[in-house]
Amino acid sequence: MHLDVQDLRNFYYRSTLGRAAQASVRTAMLELWPEAKGQTVAGFGFAVPLLRPYLDDARRVVALMPGPQGVMPWPAGLPNVSVLCEEVLWPLETGHVDKLIVMHGLEATDQPTLLLEECFRVLGPGGKALFVVPNRAGLWSRSDRTPFGYGRPYTVGQLEAQLRQHLFLPERVRAALYQPPSSKRFWLRAGPLIETVGTRLPTVLAGGVFIIEVSKRVQPPRGSSVKDLARRPIGALDGLTKPVFPVSGRN
Repeated sequence: MHLDVQDLRNFYYRSTLGRAAQASVRTAMLELWPEAKGQTVAGFGFAVPLLRPYLDDARRVVALMPGPQGVMPWPAGLPNVSVLCEEVLWPLETGHVDKLIVMHGLEATDQPTLLLEECFRVLGPGGKALFVVPNRAGLWSRSDRTPFGYGRPYTVGQLEAQLRQHLFLPERVRAALYQPPSSKRFWLRAGPLIETVGTRLPTVLAGGVFIIEVSKRVQPPRGSSVKDLARRPIGALDGLTKPVFPVSGRN
């Protein structure tokens, strides 16, 4: 179930807790992808809070927002890059995206298989994707006061297995949102310290969300063309190794 775009905008841009969540997830993302100079960056779902760091240097940035969610113009004060699209049919050419960020997309869809196939389609050779999903064991997935309390939460193992089935290769995992999903002043003030301590934990279980980086796995061509060539060596030099002498005719 996709939340309405107005609810997402109000949370991330008009609430103190939402701005804290945005900062936590963005910091974890930038540890994985500090820049995207000259690359095409796409976001799906409601990924705009994470796209802003790439606006200056990326060759192209596009924010895809699914129809059931709705769309809003973004970024404010700059040329719009938001696009309303079908959930599993994006207006992007095949193989043209270098970096893809999916937030409030995978856990909200009723068609995860088709969505992951579309993610695979738009990524180019060597392309990478980040999936930001609520942690099933975290506090944020248990609270409906934030967008991460809706949809289908995951464990790391569940998501990695699903991604591998769609030919993605999981590479790195980060966690974020260690602070409680509370708007109380005490927790908001303590939030930065809790986030700092949380990043030093040896496990992602305590984080409200985890971020998994994957690369597009390109299957090698099937068949035995190399073996066939070995069985049928090139005969260009046969004339050198097996000289043929002319036969003298009778006078």
